[in-house]
Amino acid sequence: MYRHSYPKRVRYGETDQMGYLYYGHYPMLYEIGRVEAIRDLGVSYKYIEDELGLIMPVISVEAKYFKPAKYDEVIRIDTILQEMPGRIIVFHFELFNEANDLLHTAVVKLVFVDQKTNKMVRTPDYLTDKLKSYFEK
Repeated sequence: MYRHSYPKRVRYGETDQMGYLYYGHYPMLYEIGRVEAIRDLGVSYKYIEDELGLIMPVISVEAKYFKPAKYDEVIRIDTILQEMPGRIIVFHFELFNEANDLLHTAVVKLVFVDQKTNKMVRTPDYLTDKLKSYFEK
């Protein structure tokens, strides 16, 4: 299993009238977590796109809201890969507030698509090689 944490402060412009993080902004947090988790492995989205010729469209999102994230609070975005990706890469997200209360969970599924052929491909070896040590028993 691979797990990465990233802090993010809730900005005023991201909140609703109640001072809560607007529910429509949560997918942006998934993207922040996903990009930073991949970067932590030594891979960037830019490299995947420019050098490997792949894009990663989202094919599904499942989200659960437990408690609100509030204005000026630092939340922790935990990004988890529970299994080695194959044709689909599944990111699990857990968001916590500063008191370590679980605020939100989500599961986001993406696929790798070759930019030239527009066809789905397996997760590139470049990424799976970086992940191997996290999934060895």
